Amino acid sequence: MEFQPNQLYHIYNRGNNHRYIFPQQRNYLFFLNKMRKELAPFCDFISYCLMPNHFHWLIYTKPAACDLSNMVKPRIKKPKLSNNDTDIDYQQQLAASVGILLRSYTRAINKQEDWTGSLFQKGTKAKDGWDIETLITISQESTFLRFNDRIEYARICFNYIHQNPVKAGLVQHPSEWLFSSAQDYNGQRNGTLCNQTLAKNLGII
Repeated sequence: MEFQPNQLYHIYNRGNNHRYIFPQQRNYLFFLNKMRKELAPFCDFISYCLMPNHFHWLIYTKPAACDLSNMVKPRIKKPKLSNNDTDIDYQQQLAASVGILLRSYTRAINKQEDWTGSLFQKGTKAKDGWDIETLITISQESTFLRFNDRIEYARICFNYIHQNPVKAGLVQHPSEWLFSSAQDYNGQRNGTLCNQTLAKNLGII
C-alpha cells in the first residue's frame, strides 16, 4: 500500500501476547530517540503516546517520503509465491523506516531482557468508528489509519492518544504521563519531537 503525501495517519501497535514493550523506563527514551532518528526525516509527529504495552503516533507525511521515485529496497526479503514472483518488494521510505524502527528496537529489547521472538503483534485492528477501507498494513507489523478530509477525526485521535494513560489508570491527567506529547502541548516542557505549529495550522488544536 502507498502512503499519500501531506496526509494524517494514526499508527499504533502493541506487545505480542500482551507483553510489555517497555520493560524498563530507559526503554521509553530509547524508543523516542529511534522515532526521531528513523521517522522524523519522513514525517512530522503531531502527537504520540508510549504505553507499557503499546504505542500510538499521529503523524503527517512528508512528500519526499511518499514519492514512488524514492522507493527503497527492504532489509527483509518476502517469500516467493511462485517461480515467476520476485523476492524484492520495494517500499516507500516512510514504510521502510517504520519496519526498521520496530525490528531494531525488538532486537535491542530481546538482547536486554534475554527474550526471543516477536516483540510486537503482527497485525492490529482499527478502532471502532474508523473507515475500514482506509487501513494500510505494512509488513504485518503495524496498521495505519488514514483520515478523511474532515479534520474532526484527527482532533478525536489527538485527544484519544493523550487520554490513553488516564484510561489505563496510570495517571489522573494526560499531562502527568511522561511518555507522551501531552506535556509538550500543556507547556510543561519544551519538547521538539512534535510539530506543534503544524498541528495548529491543520486545525487539530
